[in-house]
Amino acid sequence: MNSAIDPTRVAELNVREEAAYMATRPKGIAMWERAKRSMPNGVPMSWLRNSYQPVPMFVAEGAGSRFRDVDGHEYVDFNIADMSMFTGYAPKPVVLAVSRAVVAGSQFMLPNEDSIWVAEELQRRYGLPKWQFTLSATGANTEAIRVARTATGRERVLFFDGHYHGHFDEALVTLSDGVLVADEEGLPQDVTSRSVIAPFNDVEALIRMLADRSIAAVVTEPALTNNVGLVMPDSGFHAVLRTATREAGTLLIIDETHTQVVGPGGLSARWGLEPDFVTIGKSIAAGIPLGAYGMTEQVAEVLERPAGRDDPKALVATGGTLFGNPLSMAAAKAAMGEVLTPAAYKTSQDHGAQLADGFTRLVGAAGLPWSVHRFWPRSGLSFTSELPRSGAAALAAIDVPLRRLSRVYLANRGVWDAIVGAGPTCSVATTDADVDQYLGAFAELLTELHR
Repeated sequence: MNSAIDPTRVAELNVREEAAYMATRPKGIAMWERAKRSMPNGVPMSWLRNSYQPVPMFVAEGAGSRFRDVDGHEYVDFNIADMSMFTGYAPKPVVLAVSRAVVAGSQFMLPNEDSIWVAEELQRRYGLPKWQFTLSATGANTEAIRVARTATGRERVLFFDGHYHGHFDEALVTLSDGVLVADEEGLPQDVTSRSVIAPFNDVEALIRMLADRSIAAVVTEPALTNNVGLVMPDSGFHAVLRTATREAGTLLIIDETHTQVVGPGGLSARWGLEPDFVTIGKSIAAGIPLGAYGMTEQVAEVLERPAGRDDPKALVATGGTLFGNPLSMAAAKAAMGEVLTPAAYKTSQDHGAQLADGFTRLVGAAGLPWSVHRFWPRSGLSFTSELPRSGAAALAAIDVPLRRLSRVYLANRGVWDAIVGAGPTCSVATTDADVDQYLGAFAELLTELHR
């Protein structure tokens, strides 16, 4: 796509910046070579090779808004572990709570009082009365879909084009030339038979796809935020979505895993949404593994078993040995009770606005036909004159070589930017100086691109 930047210049700068990056990280590269002998690609998870160029970074420690790699380079972090460290690194209340939980016993496969507090707080924030816990948002979405299938007696699930809701079978499908295909290898051959994809913001297509009453659930972020930059809903879209799903007997699952950063209760609270489920993960417990899903009373009835093991009702396929463990519960109680406060959200939003103001100023001074999005603590760029309205348009607008150059260029100047397809996000620990450092490095990049 045309981002108004010479691709030859982008390639030249990328060669220089990647060489500089590798030359100044000998310890990290040595660790990577060692790791290749025990892990595929030399990393514990394939994303750590696929998402970061030119080589995986090995990290040493983090505190507040910054972390340090094994070669001693410090970075102000605007990726915040793909939104999972919105609390900042090592927030003291969470450190203390987790330490106490480890001493008291990190796992019993039994409930404790903290689990009640966390469920009550999620109830208060999101307005849904009943909650269950997993270890990730992927797990939360997986179980919510299973509950929805049980409640509706239907199998298929509708997602929107450009979605990402975790690495489970039904969600790893995409449209290719109008045909639904598996997004990655290793999925069942019939995976596309259980999923449907509609264009985001296309209410006519949505209503048409729901008309045959075969869809168990619609799963969506309230605004698409992951892998496609940012796609905001049109005015009235959510009202139509809620009405259409109710009329079709389809349950609505709102995934707040990324959008929770806009404030307590995420966009569900901010926009007054009325989903049947909310799913969440990542920063809910300051990066300690935890996912959760909330339900209406009516939906939760599917899981109720008054007679316990002896209840004649069939079991729904939910649960896991480590789900609801005391360590995760302690982390979530401390994170939501003491770190993710209204004042902390306000500070992150102020810094997000500062970042967006800086982008607007720099892009305007450079005469570039790019648009800037504003999403409370998050900002970012689309290499288009108007912000995209669909996942397909957003994906087409991503200039991957330019995004990769930007990430390594900023890393060489002490700024860890968001992954390709996302946007920089200010955590509750971000400072004015952090925002200034990001914008200063980005201004240098724009200057070099125009030479």
